[in-house]
Amino acid sequence: MSALVFLQSSLTAGEAMGWMQLLLSFAIGQQSLEHLVRGDRMIFVPRLMLCGAMGLGIGGAWPVWGLWVISLAMLRRYQGPYNGGSDKMTMLILSCLSLAHLAPTPFWQEMALSYLAVQLVLSYFVSGWVKVVNPEWRCGEALCDVFRFSAYPVSEALRSLAERPRFLFVMGWAVILFELVFPLALLDPVALKLALLCAAGFHFSNACFFGLNRFFWIWLCAYPALIWFQDRIF
Repeated sequence: MSALVFLQSSLTAGEAMGWMQLLLSFAIGQQSLEHLVRGDRMIFVPRLMLCGAMGLGIGGAWPVWGLWVISLAMLRRYQGPYNGGSDKMTMLILSCLSLAHLAPTPFWQEMALSYLAVQLVLSYFVSGWVKVVNPEWRCGEALCDVFRFSAYPVSEALRSLAERPRFLFVMGWAVILFELVFPLALLDPVALKLALLCAAGFHFSNACFFGLNRFFWIWLCAYPALIWFQDRIF
């Protein structure tokens, strides 16, 4: 019964922002700790402090704005998003949250959250579209090459999966179809939450197989916006 209540529950805009900030404080804080271990303190000590304030609900919108400014400075310092998609998503979430806090009316606050939700949906759909128009993905060769040649796999034992082309063909098409039909999950709140659980599982498997742990955490941070958006439009 409790699981059913969770699947059918919705969020207000304020609740969605609160959950996003809490999850974001953990995700960005984790990244900052990784850099502190390497001795880079000029940016990452204040970044970690802002994460703590945001996670504890101290300072209102100021920690969000501070993290946005630091993320902008990091783009200049590292000549772009050096962690690729995860850094882009981090900047996107911080930008939308910053605009939501600056919004003069609830309408514009909702526009900022809606933009984030739409971009999250597109991140899955476009990824699936890019794969389905690529003949190497359609025949399963692309996923075989990932395990055979990529520097990503964290264990050499995982490379043996490249010798199972039929299995990778099925898995590749499972990912493609899931990403392409993901927007349809917006039609029903239960379907959306189940789709988000599947998406989180997908990101978690990528973290285990390829060490892409930042994608797992940062994509989770945007999920509350999509849960709110689904209830808002339907």
